[in-house]
Amino acid sequence: MARFNKIQVLSAIINTGMVPVYYHGDIETAKQVLKACYAGGVRAFEFTNRGDFAQEVFGELIKFATKECPEMIVGIGSIVDAPTAALYIQLGANFVVGPLFNPEVAKICNRRLIPYTPGCGSVSEIGFAQEVGCDLCKIFPAGNVGGPSFVNNMKAPMPWSMIMATGAVEPTEENLSAWFKAGVTCVGMGSKLFPKETIAAKDWDTISRLCQEALSIIQKYKKP
Repeated sequence: MARFNKIQVLSAIINTGMVPVYYHGDIETAKQVLKACYAGGVRAFEFTNRGDFAQEVFGELIKFATKECPEMIVGIGSIVDAPTAALYIQLGANFVVGPLFNPEVAKICNRRLIPYTPGCGSVSEIGFAQEVGCDLCKIFPAGNVGGPSFVNNMKAPMPWSMIMATGAVEPTEENLSAWFKAGVTCVGMGSKLFPKETIAAKDWDTISRLCQEALSIIQKYKKP
């Protein structure tokens, strides 16, 4: 069962402006990455459902976070169907993210007041997702659906929209400033925040530093 309620989850995501997106099949590596992000100031973390037995790793990660990173809100990503969403909610997912929009997932999440952030590639999809209660919508893949320009233009007629950009997001001032000036609520960031060589070297301090630097840039440009 989720440890954090819907308002706490959305508030943490809005306030920090960044959700790291990560998957690793080795639980010890996943724990160290989570802890490094926590040390770097991250308070919402998305573990993705991308490998065999990912649910087993996730279950252990939730238990670890409860003890070692008590303020970290851990959610699950890459969810495309309702049964899988239900499985992860039972394991303690505090939020659910998907690469696509599935109304059946929204029903499962709404029943338990779990935030659902679906992947949308058009203004219509964002509108349909909002109709079924999705407060925060993800544009994905953000770089391919139009980048910051897409966000800026869609928010003109729909200024109430809260948008997470995932895909083509990098921890640089040039990149992050463009997204936040366009009006995103937050960004989801994966590979650029977790370089393969850094993970292989178990250089957790570098992960913490990258998180700190990215969060610092975001606070500089994030709209109140």
